[in-house]
Amino acid sequence: MSKQKRRQTEQTEPIEQNQTPDGGETLDQAEQPVQEAPEQEEPAERPDPLAESQAQYQQLNDKYLRTLAEYDNYRKRSQKEREGVFGDAQAMTAGLLLPVLDNLDLALQQPCADEEYKKGVELIAKQFREILEKMGVTEIPAQGQPFDPRYHDAVMHVEQEELPENTVSQVLRKGYQLGDRVIRCAMVQVAN
Repeated sequence: MSKQKRRQTEQTEPIEQNQTPDGGETLDQAEQPVQEAPEQEEPAERPDPLAESQAQYQQLNDKYLRTLAEYDNYRKRSQKEREGVFGDAQAMTAGLLLPVLDNLDLALQQPCADEEYKKGVELIAKQFREILEKMGVTEIPAQGQPFDPRYHDAVMHVEQEELPENTVSQVLRKGYQLGDRVIRCAMVQVAN
């Protein structure tokens, strides 16, 4: 081939990287191991849309049920708190009114020359007790009962052989309770 034709061929045919201009292989190419074409991996299985939807449904349903249970617990707790607040307010109100009843009882124990006046105070004290009973406030039984520190407040001890040990011998101030809640303990004298 003439030089001119060889130049044209060289210009038109690109020379590969590891090839000499005359088409032979270089030393680098000969030393390189022959790489096999990578095997084509099987395409990953596509997730089943129905299974995805069911899983999402289960997740949302679980979240809904938990939210519903939380709301139900909140509602019950709020109801219980409201009832507790009402009971506390009722007990506090009764506790504030009990000294008035104590004073009415003390007034009735004093001698009075005017029977009409005494009868009027008796009616007021009776009405006061009826209102407390309607509220659910009851007197704590104490006279002759065994001493119970949950209901009685011992302020004196006396020796009385005719009474059994730890028995309330005298009530100095009446105690009251609202249901099971003690509003005020009875102030008592206990026999040893």
